[in-house]
Amino acid sequence: MRSPRVLLGLVASAVLLSGCSLVATTSSPQKVNKKNVPFGLLGKTIPGTDQGRVAFKTQPVYIVDVSGHLSASSRIVPSPPVLASVLRQLILGPTRLESKLGYTSALPRTLELLSASLRNGIGYVDLSTSLGRMSRAEEVLAVGQLVLTAHDVGATRGLEISVAGVAESSPLPNGQSQTLVRPSYFQSLLNN
Repeated sequence: MRSPRVLLGLVASAVLLSGCSLVATTSSPQKVNKKNVPFGLLGKTIPGTDQGRVAFKTQPVYIVDVSGHLSASSRIVPSPPVLASVLRQLILGPTRLESKLGYTSALPRTLELLSASLRNGIGYVDLSTSLGRMSRAEEVLAVGQLVLTAHDVGATRGLEISVAGVAESSPLPNGQSQTLVRPSYFQSLLNN
């Protein structure tokens, strides 16, 4: 008999407390005094560092437009841009607005970038899964997205794609395949 009373008491307390709020609500945003913002969050440097700063830059990534061609789109990345951070933005795919306008990505949504580096103008990208599981047309677009995006970050001499550390031959728009793919091979895919 005691447990129904306890349960009833807990329910009644919960109902009473649900009407209470520790934070007062307002119908419009309120301006916060700069003096009341803690931890140096409004400072020009990163709190807890020795004058550390972060700058951002817009960087082009290539996505598939409504006509099935590659088109440059801007993403914001830390400056100076590095291959890994820019390719991660590419792999995220189009923004909501771009998707509503019909833009897509040939890159699989489950694709993960394991590593990306630049040496002597050549980009080395290691992916979690092979792009070869897609149709040839989709794979050519996906490789084009990676190569053209990497070119604008410094992979001017081309890109070598590997899966789990093993270099793969990538398809080209002309029907051939190569391990080192150059941006010039994919110029025909651009929406000019």
